[in-house]
Amino acid sequence: MKKILFSIIALVAGLFLLSSCSEFLKESPKSSLTYQDYFKSEAHIAGNVNYLYRVGAPTQFASTGAYDCSTVAYTSLLTGYFFDAYEGQELAAMYSRLLMRQEKTQNISEDMDGIWDGCYRVINNCNGIIQAIPGIVEAGNMSSEKGAQYEGEALFFRAFNYMMLVKFFGDVPKNDNFYTDLTQDTDLPRTPKSEIIGQIENDLKAASSKLPDAKFAANGHRVTKWTAEAALVDILFWQGKYSEAATEAKKIINSGKAALAKNTDTGANSAYNQLRAKDDLDEVLYAYEFDASISTNSYTPTHAFDGQAVSLSNKYAIYERCFGPINQYLNVYEPDDLRIQPNQFFHWEYTRPDDPSKTWHPQPYSTGVVEGVDNINFNNLGYNYPGNWYYYDEDAILNTGKGTKDWNLYRYAEILLDAAESIAQSSGVNAEAAGYLAQLCSRAYGKSVSELTSKYQGLSKDAFIQECWKERLREFPFEYKIWDDCVRTGKFPQISRTERGKVEFVNLIGAKTPSGATIKSEDLLWPISLNEMQRNPNLRPQNPGYQEAK
Repeated sequence: MKKILFSIIALVAGLFLLSSCSEFLKESPKSSLTYQDYFKSEAHIAGNVNYLYRVGAPTQFASTGAYDCSTVAYTSLLTGYFFDAYEGQELAAMYSRLLMRQEKTQNISEDMDGIWDGCYRVINNCNGIIQAIPGIVEAGNMSSEKGAQYEGEALFFRAFNYMMLVKFFGDVPKNDNFYTDLTQDTDLPRTPKSEIIGQIENDLKAASSKLPDAKFAANGHRVTKWTAEAALVDILFWQGKYSEAATEAKKIINSGKAALAKNTDTGANSAYNQLRAKDDLDEVLYAYEFDASISTNSYTPTHAFDGQAVSLSNKYAIYERCFGPINQYLNVYEPDDLRIQPNQFFHWEYTRPDDPSKTWHPQPYSTGVVEGVDNINFNNLGYNYPGNWYYYDEDAILNTGKGTKDWNLYRYAEILLDAAESIAQSSGVNAEAAGYLAQLCSRAYGKSVSELTSKYQGLSKDAFIQECWKERLREFPFEYKIWDDCVRTGKFPQISRTERGKVEFVNLIGAKTPSGATIKSEDLLWPISLNEMQRNPNLRPQNPGYQEAK
């Protein structure tokens, strides 16, 4: 019987060469090696560490299909503010948006398999790396400095993958061993998530002490001290440990190793267009890397349009809006917010720059085609929904058919918002908290940091915190932060249908989504894969509301 949970495949599935960017991305399997031969040298450790970058949790953010969004994007669909226009085929997307997952557990289970398998492969591999490094260093086959770096990377990825498992499934098995033999007993029971989270925090603190004090791009796209700190802020913030989150966030802010992208202008060179089109920005603390010749970002550039865009370019066979907001979501933006202006995050028309005869506008859906989504127009443009300018890659669409834009997982913008809210939650509104929020908002509203700091400092604690929540909705529509914030705060954003910028936050449980579904306590977690429950009966009971494996 196949034991996916801690497969030996993880040990040998991917070795990478080290010197160049392309070599860093390129997988070179060494399946002929046995375990006894394998963890003996720096090259063996380096290959296994490089493997960690291309599997598991990061891929669940960055991997898209021709007709489907990434698995993590399904969390945003739960709110009803986002949808996959091809959800009639991609049923997991529909069942997520309509909150029908409990009665459709079997349909969701395959996607949960992908998360479970990938994350535990990484965790097992990390355990092997961490356990092997001291002996390799002691034998003189690797320097202690290199050993510390590789251990820091393994600690980060172990924590990052456990974080995804906990956020999706709650209590999950805690694996402290390195499994090398499929005959070993890997049928572990679920561990309380509090214990898993404790290890996540410890791993990230240890990783921070071992990883380079460097900018992400300057470190060859390898995780740094500040990547680990960003993940630590993430897990502390998600738990509501606001005082601790503020302390860690301020370490990043004061490090000098990250900075917001700035508006060169408010058009093609705005900060938001830089985030869309450029890699290696100082704002990015961690990104999943893509390359034209080795690993492209698949169909992501085509998700900037809908199916009508096939007339624009033959570089892709399929165009579809596989993830994007309904129009009601767009009312979260104030009228003067740069992010809602055309060709920033969204767009409503497109003309090929080299052929003005070829144009595109997003096509409205007929009533009822997308169940529960209101057909309301935005800004009197006459279109039913926007295209996703954030995904647009001009060279890929017009010339190559190969998207190369890296997928940003942690940005400095998020750290500023984390710091602002954490300070307010734990200590009240002060100039420091207001200043962090003002830095983020200055580029969106074209106002000075000092002016905005004064404005925000005058808000009550509750009003300031809700302002932070609204800015998270406005800043991260395509980075899948909304559901984490709903779970963390226990609140759901009711965005006004008529008044731009107005949001009321109501209790999450019992809230009605724009798709007409009512959020239940069972919706806070995803189901344990039915396949995994069949293989490992110690995973029972299933998460509340979902079907048990037969």
